[in-house]
Amino acid sequence: MIDGIIGFFRRTSALFYGFMFVRAADVEATINEYNDLQDDTKSDEKTRKSKYMTLVNAYYNVSTIFYEWGWGSSFHFAQRLRDETFTESIKRHEYYLASLMNIREGDKVLDVGCGIGGPLRNIAKFNGARITGINNNAYQIKRGNLENKYHHLDKTCELVKADFNKLPFGSNIYDAAYTIEATCHSPRREDVFGQLFRVLKPGAYFVGYEWCLTDRFDEKSPQHMYYKKCIEVGNGLPTCTHTSVVDNALKNVGFEMVFTKDLAEDVEEGGLPWYEPLEPSLWNPKRFQFSSIGQFLLGFILSTLELFCIAPKGTKKTSDMLNQAAIGLVGGGRTKTFTPMYLFVARKPLKK
Repeated sequence: MIDGIIGFFRRTSALFYGFMFVRAADVEATINEYNDLQDDTKSDEKTRKSKYMTLVNAYYNVSTIFYEWGWGSSFHFAQRLRDETFTESIKRHEYYLASLMNIREGDKVLDVGCGIGGPLRNIAKFNGARITGINNNAYQIKRGNLENKYHHLDKTCELVKADFNKLPFGSNIYDAAYTIEATCHSPRREDVFGQLFRVLKPGAYFVGYEWCLTDRFDEKSPQHMYYKKCIEVGNGLPTCTHTSVVDNALKNVGFEMVFTKDLAEDVEEGGLPWYEPLEPSLWNPKRFQFSSIGQFLLGFILSTLELFCIAPKGTKKTSDMLNQAAIGLVGGGRTKTFTPMYLFVARKPLKK
């Protein structure tokens, strides 16, 4: 009970910290710029890819406070096992990934696209690794390093502002690397995977969960294309690509493929699919916001907060954009045309 109350007030303080930070960045101008980039009448895929830094930063400047409030500090999905809580499923998902890296206490590990560092901190506590998180969003870096200090991990964990397509590190220095639903933001997978191949030591593992279209996706289906566009608009993606793109990119830069698997296919009897937290519900308090009534009420509340200058202008537009994400993700999940957890395990070859 006490932990729940403390958690509530910490998330609330994070929400207002976020509002203060993004107020200076002008939320309305940022969300308008973002919407223009995602508007097919004003932009195209080539433009979005060329401006991926602007696209991603604009997205996370305005969305992070909503993510942290509603999701916690780990911005990713996970299947729910029977009788498992949401938080337990998130941690299990991270621990499983960590177990595939073959790392020991004190090893240097790179978290690629670390968000505010929730997985980084959980994995560091799990195996004692020294983890550097890479992220190009200034707000998330500040939030993450504050959380590292709060959890007494600032001596072994650090978030660094950098473009993961141009890593500012030397070659052959990391014992392992992982990414959780992040490299989908790269306009070209070979760019980010090639950088990781360079900085990893020979024999090191690179593992990750990728956002991908599956073999069930049909580009001739208006419904499938609609869900794809909603996912791109609602999640700051220049485009959404097939699982084969990930496989080919890893091989093209030199990685050995150990195995791949779509974990979205593994739903335990009595468990819950990954997209369940986003499904609309009039009776579930956590999912009420995704119902038509919930969206109307949330829009009214945010508009009121904007009117009285409690929330910065553009907050409601941000919420509307994130609702598109929910529509696309639930639709893609139900039709199995999209997965946020295409697992890959790759290895940098040993020198001969």
